Amino acid sequence: MRAAVYQGHGKPLAISNVSDPAPGAGQVVVKVGRCGICGSDLHMAEGHLYSFAEGDVPGHEFAGEVVALGKGVEKIKMGDRVAVMPFISCGHCKACLSGKPSRCLKNKMLGSSGIKGGFAEYALADAAWCVRLPATLGFDDGALVEPLAVSLRANICSGIKAGDKVLVIGAGAIGIAAAYWARKSGAGAIAVSATSTRRENMAYAVGINSFITPQAGLSLAQQTVAALGAEADIVFECAGVPGSLDAAVSAVRRGGVVVAPGFCWSPDTFSPMMAMLKEATIKFTNVYDLRDFEIAVDTLDRGNVEPRAMITEVVDLDAVPQTFELLKASNSHCKIQISPWA
Repeated sequence: MRAAVYQGHGKPLAISNVSDPAPGAGQVVVKVGRCGICGSDLHMAEGHLYSFAEGDVPGHEFAGEVVALGKGVEKIKMGDRVAVMPFISCGHCKACLSGKPSRCLKNKMLGSSGIKGGFAEYALADAAWCVRLPATLGFDDGALVEPLAVSLRANICSGIKAGDKVLVIGAGAIGIAAAYWARKSGAGAIAVSATSTRRENMAYAVGINSFITPQAGLSLAQQTVAALGAEADIVFECAGVPGSLDAAVSAVRRGGVVVAPGFCWSPDTFSPMMAMLKEATIKFTNVYDLRDFEIAVDTLDRGNVEPRAMITEVVDLDAVPQTFELLKASNSHCKIQISPWA
């Protein structure tokens, strides 16, 4: 099969012919219909502590059609259209049996650890972590389920209630998805803060009330009060950059909650005194479980397809190396998806 292969830090991806995946017991092969390019893919290609190994095929946000079954697979059938939770796990530990493969001590994430991901024509998947797509949804929707599930996990952990005032820091895919779930949860007012207006229209498409960009002479806390009418009950820190955790605490009310699904790849100096004085709760969330994936699919199936606004371009496999390099620089894209068979 053809795939976009990581060649090493500082080198562009290369389109190569690699071996087709073969399903083991409990596994399936998925013909990739769409795969999103994630910000973490870009970071892992830059030689961080968590990085790709030479020869890896990235891609963990994908959906497609099941074209081969391994021994013992019963839940999934040939021809099923599925969104894939990107984990290969043991399948029998407490974490796996409770639908939480990310907590399995033997788990490996697709697109790294030597397991080829969705930047390819075919990808391996555990049948247990495949969620069927209803006829109402396309593979483009299916490839959005993974980032939607990341922010859904943060939404659930926040304890959000109807009427809450919400600030989202960061207007990338995770931030836009956090705003989407806040609206679905009945938030009274939602503001999104970003460094530019490049993704403002996407944020309004999922139902926010205000979009905040830096303004001379005003702090984020002051802008939040102006936008929401008060300090935020809940702040979702989705930017994942040094300083954003302090900024989140500055904008939350006394006794409020800060939830951080943003992945900060660099050391960050945090001042705990303000959090202590406010008696704020700070929670960190990471990925999702099977139920989060199912809820995301069900919500889209009910016609709540506003996240489609995040898809800014669809490229074929040959365009992936150039597109990947483009995304490393400042750009206006939110979610570019790959269509390997285009």
